[in-house]
Amino acid sequence: MITTVDAQPDDLPTSTRAGIGVRLRSMRLRREWTLQELSARSGLSVSMLSQVERDLASPSIKSLQRLAENFAVPVGWFFSEAGPGLPGPSWIQRRPQRRVLELPAKGITKEMLSPEGEGRLQLMLITVEANGNSGDTAYAHAGEDAGTVLEGVLELEVDGEQGLLSPGDSFRFASTLPHRFANPGPARCVVLWAVTPPLY
Repeated sequence: MITTVDAQPDDLPTSTRAGIGVRLRSMRLRREWTLQELSARSGLSVSMLSQVERDLASPSIKSLQRLAENFAVPVGWFFSEAGPGLPGPSWIQRRPQRRVLELPAKGITKEMLSPEGEGRLQLMLITVEANGNSGDTAYAHAGEDAGTVLEGVLELEVDGEQGLLSPGDSFRFASTLPHRFANPGPARCVVLWAVTPPLY
């Protein structure tokens, strides 16, 4: 069974590695919204929002989607900025240029592998620490998800059906089906994950 971890564009972010909390608080204050106002708009509790702003908790992917909708920004806004441009064709992205989304309380790190720009597919390297998970609620979006497990074990739930994947196992499903994932441990799990159309 998938377990849960407790707690749950404007300008560019202040820092290339600024946490979600810093970005969220900055965006809220620019609009002169109180935590209570943001709570009413997003449906997320004041205490959860407060913990996220102080980087004491990480929001679920579904909560991030709600926040992005309220601020009228893409979910990708919560990722770090891309690193400096490096020599080479525009269709190549070097490792230092990866944008990263870190959700420490969820035990999840997402690295964007796809080069910046227009495209129909997004490739990510997702690391899930032992007992990490995408949230206690399944989420859905347009398109298709597919991937393969490179390290560790991934517990994937799609439309209420669960599967356990080991290194070398692959998956594909319609993103419109409610889904969530977790790492039952004890080692970290690394997944090469593709989404189409791009989610971030």
